[in-house]
Amino acid sequence: MFSAGVSTTVAIQTYVALLFARYLDKNPEIIETLQQVALGIFICLTIFFFFIAKDTRREVPKDISKRKRTRFFSGMFIAFLNLLPLPYWVYISITFSVWSWFSFEQIPLIGAILGSAIGTFIMLALYIQFFKSLNAKKENQLNMNYIIGIITAIISLITAFKIFREF
Repeated sequence: MFSAGVSTTVAIQTYVALLFARYLDKNPEIIETLQQVALGIFICLTIFFFFIAKDTRREVPKDISKRKRTRFFSGMFIAFLNLLPLPYWVYISITFSVWSWFSFEQIPLIGAILGSAIGTFIMLALYIQFFKSLNAKKENQLNMNYIIGIITAIISLITAFKIFREF
């Protein structure tokens, strides 16, 4: 149920991102400003994940029992907090549109939304199976916030390079 909630939110985020991408595709002068805003956001995320976020290597309580409806809405809420699908789908759809691999018509939009939701659901199901097997081995846990911080730092560097190259 948690995965279904996440997938529902991801489908909504994909739809919003694709509508925004269609607008940007028709108005390319806005993209430069958005790159600068994105750079600021990714720098803030990098600082947050390296210095502010708590350590993720903590024991999960085993006595928590939740109803299925609560899990569904928890999945929706947590996915709603993750805004990375929005810039991802904007970037991918505009790039693929330029290469003529994607169009902003009804059928490709629906296909992208369904593919995003179904792919998210399947990947979460695989993650659950993978982490259940890792849960037995607790000797090598990583702090996931550092991994996310490294990813956002790399994205920040790439974006900064693109912005300053244009000057």
